[in-house]
Amino acid sequence: MIGEKVMKTDHAMTTKPRTKGPSLIAALALAGLIAASQSSMAHEPSEDNVGKIISIGGSITEIVYALGFEHHLVAVDTTSLYPAAARELPNVGYMRQLAAEPIIALDPSLILAVEDSGPPTVLDQLESAGASIVMVPDEPTLDGVRQKITMVAAALGAESEGAALAAETDDALTRLSERIATIEERPSVLFLLSVGSGSPLAAGRETSAANIVELAGGRNAIDEFENYKPIAPEAVVAAAPDVILVTDRTLGALGGQDTLLARPEIANTPAGQNQRVVVMDGLLLLGFGARTPDALRSLAEALHPGLSLAEREN
Repeated sequence: MIGEKVMKTDHAMTTKPRTKGPSLIAALALAGLIAASQSSMAHEPSEDNVGKIISIGGSITEIVYALGFEHHLVAVDTTSLYPAAARELPNVGYMRQLAAEPIIALDPSLILAVEDSGPPTVLDQLESAGASIVMVPDEPTLDGVRQKITMVAAALGAESEGAALAAETDDALTRLSERIATIEERPSVLFLLSVGSGSPLAAGRETSAANIVELAGGRNAIDEFENYKPIAPEAVVAAAPDVILVTDRTLGALGGQDTLLARPEIANTPAGQNQRVVVMDGLLLLGFGARTPDALRSLAEALHPGLSLAEREN
C-alpha cells in the first residue's frame, strides 16, 4: 500500500529519478526552463496550461492536491489514498505493477511518478508513446520532503506555490524537530510492516519507518539489518521493544490489537507486557510528503505520553 521496498536496498537511498539529467538539481533546472520557455513541444506543463495529470505515488498525489492542481488529475494509483477525493478518481493500479495501455488511453499531458514506479519496460512504453514522465525522488528524510515538494511544483510550472508550501512545511518540521530534540527518554520502537502466519516483516536500518521513529524521538529496535526483513520470534524478544508500531492496514488484516498482543513473541516484550501498541495510517506515517509534520507530531505524542506538541507550536 505504501510503496515500501521489502528485502531490497531502500529505493530512497539508492535510486535516481528517471527524469533526464545527472542529478535532482539538474532535473529541477530542466523543469524550470521548460515552464519558462513556451516551447512547441507537446505535453509541456506550465502554470497556465498543465493539461491532464496522472499521479503515481500517494505522497505525490498529496502534494498535487496541496498545490491546488487537483482539478488536472485524471487518474491516480492504488497508493493514492489521501485526500478522500483522490480515491474517487480512475485508478491505474499499483505503482510497481503498472500497465501501459490504460495510462495511454487517458492521454495524459504529464505523469508524475514516485521513484521505483514501474516496471521499467512500461515506463519505456509510455515514453515511446509520447508521454511526459517526471520521476520524483523518494528520500525518507526532512530534506527529502522539501525536495519532493519542490520537484513536483517545478514539473507543474508552479514554482511560487511550491516555494510557499515547502517553506510552510519546512517551518513546521523545524519547530517540531527542535522541540523533540529536547526529549531525553527515547523508547525502543519495533515497526512491523506485516504480520501473518509466518515471521513478521520488521523495519531495520535505513527505512522510512526507522527514520520517522528517530525523528519522533524514538529508537529503532532493530539495528542488526537494513531494510525490511522477516524477523524470527526469538529476535523480536531479544529486541525488547518498548513500543510496537504498525499501520492500521496491518492491524486490520491481523484481526485487531488483541490478536497482535497474543502472539508469544510480542507478549514476551516490554511493549506486549505494557500493551504499548501505536497504530497509524501507513501513508501518513511513511509517505514523507506534505503531511509529514502531522505524522511527526502524532507519532511523537504517541511515543511520549503527556507531550503536546500542538500546544507548544501555537
